[in-house]
Amino acid sequence: MEIKELRSFVHIARVGSFSRAAAELYVAQPALSRQVAKLEEELGTPLFVRHGRGVRLTSGGAQLLERAEMIINFVAQTGEQVRASTDRLSGHIALGLPPAVGVQVSVPIVEAFRERWPAVGLHLREGLSSSLQEWLLDRRVDLAIVYNQPPLEAFDVLPLCSEAMVVVGPPGDTVIERRGGEPLRIRDLADLPLLVPGFPHATRRVLEQAAVQHGVHLRVVLEVESVTLTKALVRRGLGYSLLTYTAIQEDVARGDLQALPIERPSIRSIVSLATLREQRASRLVRTMSDVVRENLRELVVEGAWKGHTTWLGDGGHATTRATSGFADE
Repeated sequence: MEIKELRSFVHIARVGSFSRAAAELYVAQPALSRQVAKLEEELGTPLFVRHGRGVRLTSGGAQLLERAEMIINFVAQTGEQVRASTDRLSGHIALGLPPAVGVQVSVPIVEAFRERWPAVGLHLREGLSSSLQEWLLDRRVDLAIVYNQPPLEAFDVLPLCSEAMVVVGPPGDTVIERRGGEPLRIRDLADLPLLVPGFPHATRRVLEQAAVQHGVHLRVVLEVESVTLTKALVRRGLGYSLLTYTAIQEDVARGDLQALPIERPSIRSIVSLATLREQRASRLVRTMSDVVRENLRELVVEGAWKGHTTWLGDGGHATTRATSGFADE
């Protein structure tokens, strides 16, 4: 059964005449008769009853007409949608964001996506990287910006940039002010009461690995999963923390927190874009991935992403932007 035959059948049924249909379709009448005969043979039932003024549908023909019109309309709509999809994207996509990314990073991504694809519904979910990982698996988000994502078989993980972590302290803190902006070393962390996430948080794994590699024992006095709560506790003088500068740059600018870089060596946090491998074919996911990558690259290369940040998303060609003097900004 071919779409051409169904179109011919529908036209004959509408005008009630083989000869009139042949004239309107610019097709020889015997050709139309052969198409209808083929349909009747395939379906095993007559489709028309001939009379003096033309033809009328049989009961089988009436049933075919209903379905044939639906099929023809569906084929037409499919063509229109495919043609439109080259210029227009619609649907719904959910993006997961960690709290440490901050407004300076997330807002440009949302603005760029909304400007480019206004017909797409966008849902933002904020959570720790461990939560974002679960949400990806549960399809509660379609892709996520994550920190220090471990390799998992279910995920495609694209490293985007590497950001140096900093030691964060309260305003007016003498330990930080006495250093006059001089960076801390990893061994200095042993003397600081730290507020850091518990296991299996990705940041805690990175910190502990760096400490073990350099023979340092971290003095953890409180385990806190929330970035917002961690900053509030540090601001009250209950300890120090290690965060990316992106997470605290607004607090430093307001004078609510102080920060010092860690050097020789630095402790770096890897920012990646994670998606489910089985969603590789999704045009929405690919489009959002491109928007995230383009905007993060611009933020890093142009220096809007403050802190010692290295772009990793260009096939191994790293670009680094550094912001020094954390304690004075």
